[in-house]
Amino acid sequence: MEFVQVAAPGRQMIESYGDGGFRVSGVRHRGSILVLPEQTLTWPVADMAAVTEESLAPLLAEEAPPTEVLLLGCGPALVPVASALRQALRKHGIGIEPMDTGAACRTYNVLLSEQRLVAAALIAVD
Repeated sequence: MEFVQVAAPGRQMIESYGDGGFRVSGVRHRGSILVLPEQTLTWPVADMAAVTEESLAPLLAEEAPPTEVLLLGCGPALVPVASALRQALRKHGIGIEPMDTGAACRTYNVLLSEQRLVAAALIAVD
């Protein structure tokens, strides 16, 4: 699916998703990704079983930009987040909102345009 967005300079806007990847700010990414306001990272996660505190380490690192909300794109359908992961993120001051990947992409763009401290962990869909 493709989106029409007004891009903010220097901000990572999600332009499309599907076919096993994403287009973010004009760059095509294969596979799952972590999207932060100013950078997009490859994320070696193929399904919800692989989503762990360790897999989200780039968001939790001391040098990572501040994040209040992590949108978790679970793939084609919403999958509940383990309470241990939710608690681990809460210790870092991050709330997690799971949803299907398409909804996470759309919500990320809206929150970013509102200048919110948001990041997205997106599992690729076909």
